[in-house]
Amino acid sequence: MDKFIVSARKYRPQTFDTVVGQAHITTTLKNAIKNNQLAHAFLFCGPRGVGKTTCARILAKTINCENIQPDGEACNKCNSCKSFNDGGSLNIHELDAASNNSVDDIRSLVEQVRFAPQAGKYKVYIVDEVHMLSASAFNAFLKTLEEPPSYAIFILATTEKHKILPTILSRCQIFDFKRITTNDTVEHLQEIVDKEEIKADKASLQVIAQKSEGCMRDALSILDKIVSFTNGEVTYQNTIDNLNILDEDYYFKLIEALLQQDLAAAMLLYDEINRKGFEGDLVLNGFAEFIRNILVCKDAKAASLLDVVEGMQEKYNTTAKKVHTAYLVSALNILNEAEINFKMARNKRLHVELTLIKLNFLQQAIELSVNDGTVVKKKRIDGPIAYKIKNIQSLQVKPAEPLQKEAKLLIETPSSKIQKPVTGNKQPETLQNSGNKKSLLDILREKAGNNYNVITVEEAETLELEKLQQYWNEFTTQLEQKQKHSSAATFKIAKLNIENEIKFTATAYAITAQKFIEQEKTELTDFIQQKFKNRSITFSVLIEEGEREEVPQHMTLNARQRFERIAEQYPLVKELKDKLKLEIDY
Repeated sequence: MDKFIVSARKYRPQTFDTVVGQAHITTTLKNAIKNNQLAHAFLFCGPRGVGKTTCARILAKTINCENIQPDGEACNKCNSCKSFNDGGSLNIHELDAASNNSVDDIRSLVEQVRFAPQAGKYKVYIVDEVHMLSASAFNAFLKTLEEPPSYAIFILATTEKHKILPTILSRCQIFDFKRITTNDTVEHLQEIVDKEEIKADKASLQVIAQKSEGCMRDALSILDKIVSFTNGEVTYQNTIDNLNILDEDYYFKLIEALLQQDLAAAMLLYDEINRKGFEGDLVLNGFAEFIRNILVCKDAKAASLLDVVEGMQEKYNTTAKKVHTAYLVSALNILNEAEINFKMARNKRLHVELTLIKLNFLQQAIELSVNDGTVVKKKRIDGPIAYKIKNIQSLQVKPAEPLQKEAKLLIETPSSKIQKPVTGNKQPETLQNSGNKKSLLDILREKAGNNYNVITVEEAETLELEKLQQYWNEFTTQLEQKQKHSSAATFKIAKLNIENEIKFTATAYAITAQKFIEQEKTELTDFIQQKFKNRSITFSVLIEEGEREEVPQHMTLNARQRFERIAEQYPLVKELKDKLKLEIDY
């Protein structure tokens, strides 16, 4: 039985032309080889599995090739190329900086650089995951990297360029590798399945490419796994089953139920998905991506951003015509917030169901704020303005007519004018609303009919000592009814004093009495505010000077001070601590 070799190694590119998705880099390297303009140090950076180490090996092989082709490729026939392909070349040295990141490892590498190659033109040193080197190792590498021998070339590879010292970056020629596109990945996978004589439809290869997220090594690993799972026949259905991907048909059914405000159908559909073993965060993330794809289909210019399985584009376009853009944007906000809070939710299933309930009634909420296809904005000048006025006493006081106080709720029509006070010689300015545009209040009135009431805002009262004492006593009576006799006794002897119209103080005669009042502060504040119809009223609790309770000294000391005090009174305690070598948790 032949030894199995994974596809990522079996089909590793051997020439620049076979590297997938990095034409901007391979072309530059081939031109540099043809024109003999090779740098002494290269830095290959980019995501995992996109060809950094592969390009480094191809470059090392090509520059040592005895018969370089006119297009800058290696011949793969000479002794140098054959030794490279067989892994027996002495002109290439690879160092894994993740496990060899000390100064001694770099010094050992620098010692090897002194020796010229026995065969070939160049000795190539490939340092993978170079960002893992320690700062001292970087510093030991600087001089050699800046001025290496003419036969030495360094190729550094990393996935995290931002972790490399600027002094290293300035000494290298930097090449940024990009993620491999879905189309390039699918084409490469198709070539491999054709060579291996594997039955695979294009939809399944597209799913694998999307799952790999631009990493060719991951795509090939997934393909190997599915081929083993399906015994050589790769289909769309067994691919999504193996990769634990939820079929997009579920999302189409879910959006249909939500648009029809059929909450029962949406909940039952999620129950079916949950019983299949899909976690809630996977559903939220997948549905958000589905909504994003529909939003992309709303505009023909952005249709190229739609990255879905072949044959699904028409279905997305049809669904996009049914859904309003406002619904899609609002749904994305709800799903994004739900996904962020998913980890903190104690009941994961309930958290997802609450999100579905919000999405179910989202359409109704949008319809309430839309009139004739336009969103109604809540502006104070768009419609009737309600405000409260108070009659002001005339400068000429008539003794026969007492001052009248009353609160009224006035409704001004849209055609009314609001005058601003005149300053200097300026004429009064007016604000006039358009009579054609309906306000949100008008729309709600049309829908509600006469089934609403206008409640008059009551006049807020200011603090008066007599009324305050009366309400204070009423609250004290409530405390007695709740069997809180200690608090009630404290309230009876407390002295009230009004500071201003909305603030008063309650004076207690001991610290314990102050604590009793502060325990009831929330309920007491609400009670007083309701009685005076004034939510601005506040109060504070004071202690009568000279009547404060004496706090024992040991209650004011911290843990260290208490131990030192005990040790001073009882020296044997300190001696015991020292002999047993105890550590006191201060």
